[in-house]
Amino acid sequence: MNVAGLGGTGRLADDLWLLAHHERSGRPHLQPRALGLGLAGGLLAELVLPGTIRVWRGLIIPAGAHLPDDNVTHGVLRTMTAERDHLPVRDWLAFLAGTAARDVARRLEHAGYLTRARGGLIGRGERWVPVDADGAFAPLVRVKSALSARGPVAVQHVVLGGLAAGCGLDHQLTLYLPAGARERLREAARELDPGLRELITVTQTAVDGALLAHRM
Repeated sequence: MNVAGLGGTGRLADDLWLLAHHERSGRPHLQPRALGLGLAGGLLAELVLPGTIRVWRGLIIPAGAHLPDDNVTHGVLRTMTAERDHLPVRDWLAFLAGTAARDVARRLEHAGYLTRARGGLIGRGERWVPVDADGAFAPLVRVKSALSARGPVAVQHVVLGGLAAGCGLDHQLTLYLPAGARERLREAARELDPGLRELITVTQTAVDGALLAHRM
């Protein structure tokens, strides 16, 4: 097991999971379906960023480069490559959303950032809490620092911010980011690769649809 620290695991969905939960209690800030879809978008982004897959005309296409080095995204890629046809982004989001929160939490547990809550049950009843509040809050600090500094913003931070806003974490971003940071994030998002922009947009649309269906 690795030792958790402020530097994070370097994986986008891990940072999004931590952003989406209270840094001490582990209580989620989002409705479960919104959380699952957001984290599904994060896992797909982890594969898009290094060129392992690409988004083209709404479809996910395995690109065959930069194989994942962790079990979660490796499993996602293996499932994708087993499909005979290229499927839409929205289909992969819906498919991955059911287990994304659990899978990412287990990955964070293995990395030393989370521990299983006392009394948590194996399977459906699993619940995790951060091992260290500072380590759990660090993703927001890193995004804040990146958006506060001059010069280009790291692509991963832009995608993280875009997915966080898209799945309903606007309050967290508004509460802690400096004045002008949200506009800088929007400007940086417009400069992203078209595939990443599309992934963020489709994720937000899926979350909006899920929340609307939940209210009806």
